Amino acid sequence: MTPVELSRTVLHAVRRAVDEGELAVAVLPERVVVAPPGPGGCGDYATNVALQLARPAGQPAPAVAELLCTRLLRTDGISDVVVTGPGFLNISLDGDADGRLVRDILRAGPRYGHSDSLAGQTVELHAAHDARAVVLMDAVARVLRSQGARPRLTCAGPPEDAWVRILGVPSDIPSDIPAGTGTGTGTDAPLRPVPAPADPTPLGRDAARWALLHPAPHDRPHIGDSQSEQHLAQRETNPLFRVRYAHARTRALLRNAADLGFTPEPGPLTPEGDGPLTFDGDGPLTSEGDGPLTFDGDGPLTPEGDGPLTADGDAQGLIQLLADHPRVLAATAAHRAPDRLARHLVAVADALAPLLPSVLPLGDEKPSAAHRARLALAEAAGTVLAGGLSLLGIDAPEHL
Repeated sequence: MTPVELSRTVLHAVRRAVDEGELAVAVLPERVVVAPPGPGGCGDYATNVALQLARPAGQPAPAVAELLCTRLLRTDGISDVVVTGPGFLNISLDGDADGRLVRDILRAGPRYGHSDSLAGQTVELHAAHDARAVVLMDAVARVLRSQGARPRLTCAGPPEDAWVRILGVPSDIPSDIPAGTGTGTGTDAPLRPVPAPADPTPLGRDAARWALLHPAPHDRPHIGDSQSEQHLAQRETNPLFRVRYAHARTRALLRNAADLGFTPEPGPLTPEGDGPLTFDGDGPLTSEGDGPLTFDGDGPLTPEGDGPLTADGDAQGLIQLLADHPRVLAATAAHRAPDRLARHLVAVADALAPLLPSVLPLGDEKPSAAHRARLALAEAAGTVLAGGLSLLGIDAPEHL
């Protein structure tokens, strides 16, 4: 069950409770947000829908939560539901929820997280005649389309030729509607992010778009003089490099695994009975070591920190980020904020890094089910990175 499917399942339980008179709510929520549990939570996903419904229903949130808990426990695919705090529903899925998530991502490919939640809606976007504003509008339109909306773009003036050739913005954006002018109710306010302090085109398409989109619209992009160099540097201080490097590593792992004669297959990440895996910095993964792996920008992944790398335990952070991807896309569309997606991709890349050294067998080791499962998880993460970069209008190279 994917997060989107679980969201629909919870919403269906709400509707059934209303239809059968257990909840007196005049207006039902259009969607239910599910996300990895926060502090004090448990299970695979959590939702605050009971807190949202409490006041309209005239009941305490814990009572609404218990009512929905009873209904959800009768649903196929859900093994347990626990009410915590002021009324949060914490949901555990049956069986191998992580494996199902990885399968769902691989099945959907780069379209994982796309939905029809905005189907039938026409969203009018207007940008000032400014490079950053037009790139921002283009990225927002891409994400809106991924959620089923039909964006209609206008600009205060025709896009400059360099913006089209180098930054990849559409050449056919109409400019007959003055900036700040709406065309009807529900029209978005004009997009007016803080302009770039210098011309972004010398960076090239990918680095320039990242430099313009990664900061929040109200923040000033780091472009100009020596600041531009950081967007082209191939080291860990450059977040775009970390994201693209992580994606390229997943593609290289798939090629190397094929040479070794095995393919990805979702499943448990550690062999039964094995302990935590750590890396000693010079040799293979061992049962004792220095700490989790990070990328130092100039060489291979190296240990840094205090805790061990567990191929199963530490991978949960990555799995939660992958599960959260559909919600991030929905929030990016709703808030017209591509920076949310950019930061999410950086978090996925950073969470993926510790897993990479344990994907392939070492020395005379034979490929195991755990290796195939780690390869599948790495491929899923690479798929999310590629799909997210594409929505930002940035290339995800297979070799870097």
